[in-house]
Amino acid sequence: MSPLANATIATVGSGVMAEAMIAGLLRGALVEPGRVVASHPRVERRDALEREYGIRTVADNLAAVREADVILLGIKPQMLNRVGREIGPHLRRGQLVLSVLAGATTAALTGILGHDQVVRSMPNTPARLGKGVTVWYATPETTEEQRAQAAALLGALGLQLEVDDEKMVAMATAVSGTGPTYVFLVMEALIDAAVHLGFPRHVAHDLVIETLEGSTLFAKQSGMHPAELRNMVTSPGGTSAAALHELESGRLRTVMSEAVWAAFRRTVELGDQLESSLDVPAKDGPRTR
Repeated sequence: MSPLANATIATVGSGVMAEAMIAGLLRGALVEPGRVVASHPRVERRDALEREYGIRTVADNLAAVREADVILLGIKPQMLNRVGREIGPHLRRGQLVLSVLAGATTAALTGILGHDQVVRSMPNTPARLGKGVTVWYATPETTEEQRAQAAALLGALGLQLEVDDEKMVAMATAVSGTGPTYVFLVMEALIDAAVHLGFPRHVAHDLVIETLEGSTLFAKQSGMHPAELRNMVTSPGGTSAAALHELESGRLRTVMSEAVWAAFRRTVELGDQLESSLDVPAKDGPRTR
């Protein structure tokens, strides 16, 4: 039986990621639609969620969290102070708050909410298809049952990885959380290059998408290091060797590394901003390389 089978799930902020979680929970039959309640200020959004998933919706955040066992916090980070202080006084012992807010540390979450049974998580965009990866950290005050609930909920989005060092969630935000952005940019660049060669754009699109998907699947199933795979397709004096020379000359590895570090630094900055009013120590490590 799912750890969520008899739990009531509330989403505070019912945007894209919250909807992905709702869809995953119902797709996996981890909870009945009647045990999910979503809060959202716009009536048209509430109506759409009810039609699509058969869940309950409310306009009031307090109405959503009052009877919930697990509360998914899916608001924008800049709304945490307002919404957190609104619902915090009404939280009770035994309720699990699971945050998907970028940069929001457990220190900021517990300080603003006044509630210490909290999970900080970082899903990514493919979670909408059940193909995401989520890294998460639970505060020491969470129970084994609550951790099992978090694992089940986040597992509905794809691969879930619990870590015992919260800094790894910030690191994952820069790698897997922001990762689809890097992939989409590479995808776009390859499509544009193919069009420049002379392919119609729709053909270029299909060539690139299928190549990336097939290469990823090959890497996953082979279990080989990417360097080994790259060597397999790089013949001396061949086309791959010529292309790699240009990529290395353009500092591709360095630029990619700098991009990841920039995303990490921004994650830490977001956490610092949320913690600034609480006078608590930062949790995510160094601010510079």
